[in-house]
Amino acid sequence: MKPVVLRTARLELRPFERGDVMRFFAIQQDWEVTRMLRMAPFPPELAQMAAFVDRAGAEWRAGTAYRFAIVERDESIGCADVDDIESGCGVIGYWLRRASWGQGLASEAAAAVGAFAFKTLGLTRLRSGHAADNPASGKVLTKLGFAVVGEQSLWSRARGTTIRQILYQRERPLSPAPARRSPRSGMP
Repeated sequence: MKPVVLRTARLELRPFERGDVMRFFAIQQDWEVTRMLRMAPFPPELAQMAAFVDRAGAEWRAGTAYRFAIVERDESIGCADVDDIESGCGVIGYWLRRASWGQGLASEAAAAVGAFAFKTLGLTRLRSGHAADNPASGKVLTKLGFAVVGEQSLWSRARGTTIRQILYQRERPLSPAPARRSPRSGMP
């Protein structure tokens, strides 16, 4: 699939560009951001961030992950993605710079990526999760129709310890049934 750009009321979600490396690196230097990212190192490592951005194009072409830079007013402010795609299921994730928290931008970006996953990719289920001490992310997920399905203990690379992660899932919305036509009038 060719790379696509998603647009919302306030955001543009586009494939990564080389310039995102330094923006993402700067954002993840904020402990409050990175401690919520289970797989990210802290402090961030520039070479690993460059590899993450560079790898995104190959993942897109392979159909294993679709990562979008979240852009507000021509500035990258974070990332939203669907990855671990397998058997009609994927994992949705997102992160934003701290200055963008509490404005509904995570919900807006995640909704756009979720719609892309269901409508364009044809996925039937999305999963997600958040650290138990990050209830704001849980609010984003429930707002988008995700339901809690359990919890698990997972290693957090950023924190260097095991964390409790709350797990969520959402099924693809059913398509509306076609209107029934009356046999006599031809009217629905």
